[in-house]
Parts: sequence; C-alpha cells; structure tokens
Amino acid sequence: MTRACAFCEIAAGRTPAAVVLEDALSIAFLDHRPLFPGHVLLAPRAHVPTLLDLPREELGPFFASAQRIAAALERGLGAEGSFVAVNNRVSQSVPHLHVHLVPRSRGDGLRGFFWPRHPYADAAEGERVAARIRGALSVGG
Repeated sequence: MTRACAFCEIAAGRTPAAVVLEDALSIAFLDHRPLFPGHVLLAPRAHVPTLLDLPREELGPFFASAQRIAAALERGLGAEGSFVAVNNRVSQSVPHLHVHLVPRSRGDGLRGFFWPRHPYADAAEGERVAARIRGALSVGG
C-alpha cells in the first residue's frame, strides 16, 4: 500500500497543522521541526512533486503567497529578513513541492547557506558552466 503524501493530507484537512495562510491554490503551515520559530512551509494544494511540475500559470500566484508570508514574518515576528528555499528531489524530505520561509535576524546563528561553497577554478570554468546552462535554456525554455 502506498503511503499518502503528508502535505496532501494537510491540504485536505485530514492531518492537523498550524495553518498560517490558505487559498484555492496553496496552503502554508508551520514546519513541525523549525529552524527558528515561525519557519513556514508553503505548498500547492494539488500534489505537485517539484517546482518543475508546477504549472506556469500557478507560478505567479504561488510565489505571491511566498512574498506575503516573507513580509508577515517581518511584521508579525519582528524578523529582520527571511531565508527562502526550495529543494527539488535532492534533500526534499516530502516529495511535494514546498517553499521554506524562515525568519532571520542578524546574529541568529544561521551561517548563510547550509552547504560548503566550491568556487570556480577560474573565469573560463565559470563561463563553460554558464554556456551549458544557456544552451539548455535555449532548448527547454
């Protein structure tokens, strides 16, 4: 038997969650293992595995909700800013698109990104990588 998607269960109201925002397309709720109090997850109501699967016509409304939540973290919690992140497949603990919105303040202990940085060996290497991405954009849109 296939296990139900945890976020679909929350969106359907079958699993309780501390909901902070909901509309026809999305639902936002507190992460049950927050980095800081106020860590919110924004997810589409429909089962959408990754950002690549979200229909283009839903991108604007979905990220408008992310923008509203980021502003609410500042107004409601006194955060100085926020960390906004989306994982696609790798490190995606629930295979349902979700945006992490984490309230931030200077000196909160979170050190930038959670992974080590790997600079390009030189400008030529950076340009080769950029060219590969530009080539893929011209093919796939």
